[in-house]
Amino acid sequence: MVENSSLVDETAQRLALRAERLDGALEALRGASRVTHGAKVPRALDAARQILAEEGGLELLHERIAALVEAGIFRGSDWDQPDRLVPALARQALTSPDAATVVIEVLSELRFLAIAEGSYTQLPLTPAAAHSHLVRVVALSLSILFGIAGEAERQQGERLAAIARRSLAFIVERLGFEQVIDQLIAEIWRILEQRPIRVEPVREMITQIARCLQDPAIDLGGSGRGAERLVSSLYGPTRACSEDPGVAGYAERLAAMDAVALQGEVRGLARSMHDTGLVSPYHAVAVRHLLDSNQGSLLPDVLGLSSTGRDCLLCYQGLVHALVEAAIHPQSCQALYGLALLLERGILYQPPVAPALWRQLRLVLAPAARERLLQTYGDTPAPEQQLLAGVLAVLGQPLGIGQGNNPTCQSARALSMWSYAEPDYLLQLVAWAARDDEIIMHFEGDAISSRGGGTVLSPLLGFDLDPVSLLVVPHLDHIYAQMMQRCVGRAEDPHRWVNPEFHGWWAGRGFRINVDVATGKLAALEDFLRHFFACYHPYYNGNQPLIHPQPAGIAVTDSAARFIGWHAITILRVALDQEEEMRVYFFNPNNDGGQDWGEGVVVSTAGHGERYGESSLPFAEFASRLYIFHFDPLEPGAPETVEESVVAGCAERVRGSWAADRIPELAAQAVPPP
Repeated sequence: MVENSSLVDETAQRLALRAERLDGALEALRGASRVTHGAKVPRALDAARQILAEEGGLELLHERIAALVEAGIFRGSDWDQPDRLVPALARQALTSPDAATVVIEVLSELRFLAIAEGSYTQLPLTPAAAHSHLVRVVALSLSILFGIAGEAERQQGERLAAIARRSLAFIVERLGFEQVIDQLIAEIWRILEQRPIRVEPVREMITQIARCLQDPAIDLGGSGRGAERLVSSLYGPTRACSEDPGVAGYAERLAAMDAVALQGEVRGLARSMHDTGLVSPYHAVAVRHLLDSNQGSLLPDVLGLSSTGRDCLLCYQGLVHALVEAAIHPQSCQALYGLALLLERGILYQPPVAPALWRQLRLVLAPAARERLLQTYGDTPAPEQQLLAGVLAVLGQPLGIGQGNNPTCQSARALSMWSYAEPDYLLQLVAWAARDDEIIMHFEGDAISSRGGGTVLSPLLGFDLDPVSLLVVPHLDHIYAQMMQRCVGRAEDPHRWVNPEFHGWWAGRGFRINVDVATGKLAALEDFLRHFFACYHPYYNGNQPLIHPQPAGIAVTDSAARFIGWHAITILRVALDQEEEMRVYFFNPNNDGGQDWGEGVVVSTAGHGERYGESSLPFAEFASRLYIFHFDPLEPGAPETVEESVVAGCAERVRGSWAADRIPELAAQAVPPP
């Protein structure tokens, strides 16, 4: 007891000394001028890092968060305005190998916690918004919280990883897990409604929720409704595997079933898959059992196919069996959902697609491509099988592709568009990238190689991409950059020429932009809006539906309608929702299609007629965030029929949000007379 007491005293003394050091650093920070402020911040962050390494350090910093903020710990950094921070980026900061980045992110989350608890105020952020932010951060960082180490954590080092892990545990403890689990479950369902291809973070969340449900020390009370449904989708989707018997035990049970029981079992697996968009490893075991036991007639049932999918499967039975044999394993079970949707799309009826998939089955990977897949996904199943599973997912879920942490969005958009409209071309690009480690495209008649331009391809993009994106996107990014470079010096925005050449013949050669390239100010806004309505709105274009998906550019804003940046999206269709409101349905490659863009412009991903993976907005609200669109110059619609009141209302939204500081009149007023 004496020894333990002395250790506690020693820890307390060390913490007190480090707190004094922090106080001194904050005092210096408060007294710093604007010029010297940046040089004083590292000392304060280092003092905070040492405190975070001690037991009781989080509590101490949480109590002093007001002093830290007021001293200027965040001033001049990306963390300076908490209402503009994105929860999805918190995990990246918490797993950074840079100590200062980890520490400032932890301090930022402690600031959110203080605001959520009401002990600190920083307008315009409200306690409810701070609470919501923390829940999203926790939901997206469960692998950190529960010590599931990925490559980022391994590169980060145990000391920094421990700081990140303890900070999240502290936040959950203060909020109360029973207060968070309902939001976590709601967040999981919100993500699943968008049917992303990469569901590993969701699977991790569900796994940890399952552990919490089994932990007698955690009393959820009335919370956690819907958790069992999520957990069962992975670990017990049917009665035969409800107690999670393991894949070997489940295989034995399948072998012992009669025909009636087996049919009921596989239909139950299919219902679970289509209900959640998640595939259990047991589902892959069942599919392989059907083929191994010559019961392939049950494949339509185990995939949950409609008459369209069944017909496609029967026409291409040999190919489908070969795809299942090569790509579907317990470790790659999620590809089953892609296969089912691929068949439902009927794209195998397009003459080039089936031969291209046979080529994919026999494709020999280039050493560089193999290494990227091995580094990211491991060696089980083999890299060729991982890539094939990724191909099935991309072809089945063209709107489930995400850009991950890759800063460029054009390539993810292009992959989605090709899967959606030209799957055979996408398969050709995959073959080039995987087999040859090179893609060649053409720009205005000239060949452009992904190995040209004097820049070496990035060997690995990250660990949050599907296998197809992992291999193809670096090549596409490099080609896109070369195309943009060739347009330097032209008087107009380079997207005018690059987008049609890059995406395909069906991208409209007509082009409109409402920003002056030279000045960055608004240009011909009303004319831009009038032509957009005339080209895309059924009431003004002769009720002509959109035939091919079209590239477009939006000005992304935060929840306060402030400009964040330019972003590439795809316009998919324009239609009335169930409330007879005209909406634009579009694809957003940034991994989360549901966002609040301010001034009541909230992007919807479900509930307004959206198909899986689509985002939508009322037509005028979408137009208020649009800055680039393409169209067929031979089908311009009837701009003269668009009412002035419609254009004026939309223009007012533009000038009141992302273009507030881009109004030419204001720019002219700011210039002093000669």
